[in-house]
Amino acid sequence: MVALKKLLDSLGDEAASGGSIRKYATGNTTVDLYSVFGMVQCSPDLSYQQCSDCLVGVTGKLPQGKVGARVLTPSCQSRFETYRFVDPIAIPLSSPPPPPSNVTILPPPPLTRSGKTESSKRWIIVAASSASAIIVFCIMGFILIKWRKSPGGRPRIGAEVVDDGIGSEESLQFNLDIIKEATNNFSNDNKLGQGGFGPVFRGKLPGGQDIAVKRLLGSSGQGEMEFKNEVRLLAKLQHRNLVRLLGFCLEGVEKLLIYEFVPNASLDKFIFDPLKRALLDWDTRYKIIKGVARGLLYLHEDSRFRIIHRDLKASNVLLDTDMNPKVSDFGMARLFEYDQTQANTSRIMGTYGYMAPEYVVQGHFSPKSDVFSFGVLVLEILSGRQNLAPHSGEDSEILLSNAWTNWREGRIQDIIDPAVRSGYSANIVRCIHIGLLCVQENMTNRPTMASVVLMLNSQSVTLPVPTQPAFLMNMSSVIDDIPSSELDGTSRETKPDTPANNTGTFSINEASITEPFPR
Repeated sequence: MVALKKLLDSLGDEAASGGSIRKYATGNTTVDLYSVFGMVQCSPDLSYQQCSDCLVGVTGKLPQGKVGARVLTPSCQSRFETYRFVDPIAIPLSSPPPPPSNVTILPPPPLTRSGKTESSKRWIIVAASSASAIIVFCIMGFILIKWRKSPGGRPRIGAEVVDDGIGSEESLQFNLDIIKEATNNFSNDNKLGQGGFGPVFRGKLPGGQDIAVKRLLGSSGQGEMEFKNEVRLLAKLQHRNLVRLLGFCLEGVEKLLIYEFVPNASLDKFIFDPLKRALLDWDTRYKIIKGVARGLLYLHEDSRFRIIHRDLKASNVLLDTDMNPKVSDFGMARLFEYDQTQANTSRIMGTYGYMAPEYVVQGHFSPKSDVFSFGVLVLEILSGRQNLAPHSGEDSEILLSNAWTNWREGRIQDIIDPAVRSGYSANIVRCIHIGLLCVQENMTNRPTMASVVLMLNSQSVTLPVPTQPAFLMNMSSVIDDIPSSELDGTSRETKPDTPANNTGTFSINEASITEPFPR
């Protein structure tokens, strides 16, 4: 981008030298075989040095690696695009500015004896036009400043500022005072729950919009990275089955994420509650399963990026007024290249019971890791019980073992939640089958989310026979092996310990950061 910088610097010097009538310049250059057009402008009342300093400041804030950007302040602006957005003929740099449409310029009359009278009138009109333009420019600057301080603290649309590594998402920034007022200064009465990275509060903006505010804990070692990660990803993702990010706040020690408020809280509040899960009939559960599948498919294949969520679970699925699911919490998400299929990490992060075996043991993750988590979630929705929660005594099997055993022995009704067991349909059996396909131990045997969505929506698609799921064991052995710090939600990360001989059983490496029980 050296050529672009040279162009803007040259235009800045030309505009600063423009005199009191016009401080404006345009031009173009070639960057990587592409034509790039630039424009800079200062308020006409600025001196050469003031205009130059202002343009140096705004040009330095133009984001790198973009095909076009603009930074606008009350005194100057700088912009570049890959297309011609101004007409250099219509706006010549050397001639005076065109007069407003309501000012008529008469043809030059004959000179009077003094030779000055009519000429003076013409210059009065030009001067008045220039003064009007300056006043309008100042008023626009004043409105811009007021807009930036308006409720929500959002800058003017189109202004791009690079700050703290977040980039163009700066246009989503909220003022801290507005969020404090919206949440009654983070009152406990407004607290919705406690997540892995901090509490979540309900709030109401001055315009009446309900919001949910996630307040990042300052003690979190990974906090700032996950915060910026979630902002970058969610600001670019738009899907009806993903929670919508409204903005963020990054002031002092406060790191806040502001989401749309989803009134029915999270799925775990329903599906694992003995009373509330009766409110979820089969049609509602089926809608939730299909909605989550569509959300994951969008992340894996249909969005501008390929994203691995890495922490899909019931508490990260929110339910709106109509019980439509919205996948949330992208603090652990990873961005893949479009043609990338897998990656490795030494930081094992996730929730016991939802993490795929290759991720737990080897730090290996891919879209198939999310497929495994989805399979666990499907079986939880169908059974009404958690994967790692005892079912009928301390020695009972975990959900995956229980579902697999009952499936092989033909006792399908023993897998299904009693609340929807009466007269269960073939659709329920099909969903159990799909859930078992998703939790197979060998990741290559698991379907993609595209295949899952097709299987859920088309009864004519033949389902393959599932193989044995991962992590088959007695429940009590899991609870005994999980460190107590993990059960009470203490966050940690370590390098995974790869066992010398992987027999396919669960190996605790004390690397997960989230407890499996609902918050």
